[in-house]
Amino acid sequence: MFDLVIRDATIFDGSGAQPVHGDLGVTDGRIAAIGSQLGAARETVKAGGLALAPGIIDGHTHYDAQITWDPFVDPSPALGVTTAVLGNCGFTIAPCKPEDRDLTMRHLTHVEGMSLDALRAGIKWGFESFPQYLDMLEKQGVGPNVACYAGHSAIRTFVMGRDATERAATDDEIAAMAALVREAMAAGAVGFASSTAEAHNGEGGTPMPSRLADDKELRALVRAMGESGRGLYMLTKGSKTSIPYLEEIAAETRRPVLIAALFHSNTNPSAAFTTLKQVNEARARGRRLVAQTSCCPLSMDFTFKSPYLFESMQAWKPAMAAHGEAELRRIYSDPAWRAAVKAELAERRGRLVFNSEWNKLFVVETAKEETRKLEGATLADLAGQAGKDPLDCILDMALSENLETLFVAQLLHNDDREVGKILADPDIHISLSDAGAHLTFFCDAGFGLHLLGHWSRDLGVLDTAQAVHRLTGQPARLFGIQDRGLLKEGQAADLMLFDSATVARGPKRRAHDLPAGAARLTGSAVGLHGVWINGAQVTDAKGFCADPRSRPGKVLRSFAA
Repeated sequence: MFDLVIRDATIFDGSGAQPVHGDLGVTDGRIAAIGSQLGAARETVKAGGLALAPGIIDGHTHYDAQITWDPFVDPSPALGVTTAVLGNCGFTIAPCKPEDRDLTMRHLTHVEGMSLDALRAGIKWGFESFPQYLDMLEKQGVGPNVACYAGHSAIRTFVMGRDATERAATDDEIAAMAALVREAMAAGAVGFASSTAEAHNGEGGTPMPSRLADDKELRALVRAMGESGRGLYMLTKGSKTSIPYLEEIAAETRRPVLIAALFHSNTNPSAAFTTLKQVNEARARGRRLVAQTSCCPLSMDFTFKSPYLFESMQAWKPAMAAHGEAELRRIYSDPAWRAAVKAELAERRGRLVFNSEWNKLFVVETAKEETRKLEGATLADLAGQAGKDPLDCILDMALSENLETLFVAQLLHNDDREVGKILADPDIHISLSDAGAHLTFFCDAGFGLHLLGHWSRDLGVLDTAQAVHRLTGQPARLFGIQDRGLLKEGQAADLMLFDSATVARGPKRRAHDLPAGAARLTGSAVGLHGVWINGAQVTDAKGFCADPRSRPGKVLRSFAA
C-alpha cells in the first residue's frame, strides 16, 4: 500500500519531455511508482487532469536569517517552492563570531533591505562556524529542503573583523579564509558565493566585505572551493569582474560560475544581450558559465515618506534633508522644487533609478476609501485623465493622503518582448526571487508561478514542459542536487499540483508579522492545488496547510560533481 497516490494527473517529469497521463504513488517520502491505476493508498488525491510536476527549486534566496526563526520560510512553500538555495551573493550569517553579530545584522539591513529590529529579535544564534549553522538547521528542522552557500562577506568578516570593509586581505588572511571555505565545503556547502556589485553596500554606505577582495583573494577562495571536486561559484558581478575574467576563473578551477544578475533595461537595451552573448561564447569554448535572470519585473514599493526611488537625484536633496513631515509636505508643494525635479528627470533620463516610465508606476494601496478605485492604475493614465504632469499628479495624490499612498514602480525587466528573448535561451538559470530580502520593497517568491502562467500559458515563450524543466530539472542539475527535480521512481517526492489554465502569482499584501512586528510584502498563489515536500503535504488549494511544527524538509549536504 502506498502512503499517497495522486490519480488522474497530467505528469510533467521535469526533464522537458511532454507530459503523460497517469497516477503517481509515494512511499516513505519517495516516488514509488508512476503508471496507471496504481493500487491502494492511505491517502488519495484526485487530480482530475491537473498538472503534476516536481516542486520548484528556488536558486536565489536570502532566507539565511529568517529560517532560524521561521523554518518554513514563508511564503515560499505556499508558492510551489520545495527547495531553496540560501546564502546568495555571499551575504550569509555563518560563520560569525559573537562580537560581529550586530555588525552582520546592520550590514544585512542595508544591503538586503531587512528590518534591523526583526533581525535582532528573531535570529537564533546557536552557531558560530558554518558547519555549526548547518547542524543547527538540521537539529531544529526545516520546512522546505535547503542548500547553503559558503558566503564570502561572512567569511571575510570572520577573519578580518571590521577591517573586512576597509582594505585588501594579507596572504595570511587569505589563507585563513580559504581554510574556512574548505571547512564549509566539507560540511556540505553547495558552493561559494560572493559579490563585486557596486550597488552592494552595507552599514553607512560602506562596501560589503567581498567587494574589497582583490584578484588574488577571489581566485584563492574559488580554488579552495574547487578542491572538493564539486560546488559552484555564485557571483553577483560588478564592473571589475567581467565575463572574460570569470571565464578565466572557470577554466582555472574547472568549476561552474553562476553569474547574477542579468536584467533588461529599457534605457540600456543592448547590455543584457551583450553579456548573454559573452556567456554563450564561453560555454561554446567548454567553460561552464551560467547567467542568472528573473522572469519578473524588478519593482520597488514606496511611499513619499521615504521615496528612495527618487533619492539619487540632486534636485531631491532638499526633500531628503527635511526635518519632519510638515517641512516635507511644504517642499513637495513648492512649484519651484517640482520644476527642478522635472528638469532633472528630463535631462538625466536613462541614468537614474527612475527614468520617467510613468506607465510602469502603479498605485498599489490608497489611504482613503474614496480613492480605492484608483488602485492598480498607472500614473501615466491618472495624469492623462487629470490633465496634469505625472510628477504633479503623483505628488498631489500623496499629499492628499498624508503621504501614505503606496506606489510600485517597475524599473527593469519590464519589456515582455525583450525579456522573452532572454528567457527563451535554454541555458539561462531562471531564478532571482531574492526571497527573504528587500521585504518592504517587493516579493518575487512566486516567480515560478509567474513563469508557468504569464510566460508559458499567456505568452507562449516556453511550453509548459519547458517551463517546468527550467524550474526543476535544470536547477537540480546545475546545483548538483541528485535526487530532486525530476518525477521518477526513487526520487524524493517533492511535488506541485497546479492548474495550467489558471496558475499565476496572486496579488501582494503587506503583513506585520516579522519579529518585533516589522512589516513585509508577501503573496499568495493562484491555481496551485497542492505542494508536497518529501511526501508531506504543506499546501492545498487554499494555501499553506502544514502544521507549523512539522519539519518535512532536508538540509542538503551532498551534491554531485
